[in-house]
Amino acid sequence: MAMRYDLVVLGTGTAGATAAHICRAAGWKVAVADSRPYGGTCALRGCDPKKVLVGAAEIVDRAAKLAGRGIRGQTAIDWPALMGFKRGFTRPVPAAREAEFAQAGIDCLHGAARFLSPGRLEVGAVEIEAAHALIATGMRPQPLPIPGQERLATSDDFLDLPHLPASLVFVGGGYISFEFAHVAARAGARVTIVDDRPRPLETFDADLVERLVAASRQAGIEIHAHTPVEAVEKTGRGFLVRARQPGAAGHGAGVAGNEAAGGTVREFAAELAVHGAGRVPDLEGLDLAAAGVKYDRKAGVEVNRYLQSVSQPAIYAAGDAAAGGGPPLTPVAGYQGRIAAENLLHGNRLSPDYTGIPSVCYTLPPLARVGWTEAAARQAGLRFRVHSGDSAGWYSSRRVGETHAGYKVLIEEDSGKILGAHLLGPHAEEQINLFALAIRAGVSADRLKHAIFAYPTQGSDVPYML
Repeated sequence: MAMRYDLVVLGTGTAGATAAHICRAAGWKVAVADSRPYGGTCALRGCDPKKVLVGAAEIVDRAAKLAGRGIRGQTAIDWPALMGFKRGFTRPVPAAREAEFAQAGIDCLHGAARFLSPGRLEVGAVEIEAAHALIATGMRPQPLPIPGQERLATSDDFLDLPHLPASLVFVGGGYISFEFAHVAARAGARVTIVDDRPRPLETFDADLVERLVAASRQAGIEIHAHTPVEAVEKTGRGFLVRARQPGAAGHGAGVAGNEAAGGTVREFAAELAVHGAGRVPDLEGLDLAAAGVKYDRKAGVEVNRYLQSVSQPAIYAAGDAAAGGGPPLTPVAGYQGRIAAENLLHGNRLSPDYTGIPSVCYTLPPLARVGWTEAAARQAGLRFRVHSGDSAGWYSSRRVGETHAGYKVLIEEDSGKILGAHLLGPHAEEQINLFALAIRAGVSADRLKHAIFAYPTQGSDVPYML
C-alpha cells in the first residue's frame, strides 16, 4: 500500500528544507526525498565548502600583497589539510539535516524520485501518494556538445580533491571557474580558463570584469575568451582541451596551436580539466511528463508568479529547479521555499520580489553586484547618472595592498534612488549588502550618502561612491 502525504518535497537543500519545515509546522504530513546525501548543493557541494577554500586563499593573497610592507616569510596552502578542514563543515551536514527532519516529524526518503502520475511517485522502491509536491532538486552541470565532455571533472570533484594537481584547465568563464581558478592559483597550481564567450562573467559589470581579468592575469591565471572548446582528450599525463580561437596568435605555458580554417586551433594541456560552463536544473529522471508538468531543460519547471506549475496546480517548484525568474542563489532558494510553502498552505497570495538581491563572485579581490547593470538600464531606456571610478588608491585598498579595485553606481535622475551598484575590491561581498538594503528599502542615494558609518571600514567608502 502506498504511503500518503499532504506534501512530498523533492530535494533537501535550502528551498526544499524551508518549505518542508513550514508545512509540517502547520500540521501537514510531509516527506522529503533525495537521491544524494541530505543537505543540498550549498551546504555540501557549493557555497559553504567553496568559501572555506576561498578563506585560505585570501590569507595567501593578503600575505603576498603585503610582502615587504611589514610582512615577511612565505605563506602556503596545505591542500590535504585544507580539505580536512573543509570536511569538518560538510561531513556532519547529512546526518544533522536528517535528524532535524525527523525531530520535526518529517519522513525521510532516500532514493531517486520519479512521478507515476500527478499525485503518485516512486522513491527508490517506495511508492507514495501526495496531495501536493514541491520540486526543489537544484542544478547539475549542463551537458556540453563536445567529444570527451564526460572526461571533465565537476565542481563537486574539485571541492573534494585529495591533492591539488599542478595544472588545471577550466572550461567556461563563469563564476565557478573564476572562483576555483583563484583558489588553485594561490595554492600554487598553473591555471587556465577557456571560455567561448567574448567576455567572461557576463552577468557582472563589463568594466569591473575587465579589471578583475587584469587582476586574475597578474595572479598567474591565463584567460582565453572567445575560444570555444571543441574536444577534451585523455593523455598519458592528464588531459588535453582542444579549442578554436579566431585570429589568435602566440601561445602561453602548456599551450600549443596551429592555423586551421576558421581560426587557430589551441591545445591546452593540464593534469585536470574542470567543467565550469554552466549548470541546468536537475530534472532528469523525474519523468515530469507523467505528472503533466511543463518544464524547460535549461530554465526549469515552468511556474506562475506564485511558484505553482503552470500545467499542474498541485505541484510547485522552488530554487534552482524552478523557472521562477530569480537568480540561482541560496538566499533566493530559501526565499522561494517560504513563498511556495505559504501558497501551498493558504492559497496563492504571495509572489517573490527580486528587487535588490546581491550576487558575488568570490575571486581575489571579490566582484559584487546588485540591481541594474549599466548596459541593461540603457537598453531599458532608464534615465540615470553613473558614478564610477578606480578605488585602488583609496586607503581601504592600499592598506591591504590591493591594486585592482573599482566601483560603479547607477542613480535614477528623477527619484534619486539607487538603481544598481557594482563593486570590485576588498570586502566587496559585505559592502554590496549596504547597497542591496538601500535598493530594497527604497533609500535614496542622498540619504545613504549622509549616513554616518564606522571608520575606517568598507562602509565608510560608500558616500564617496555616491
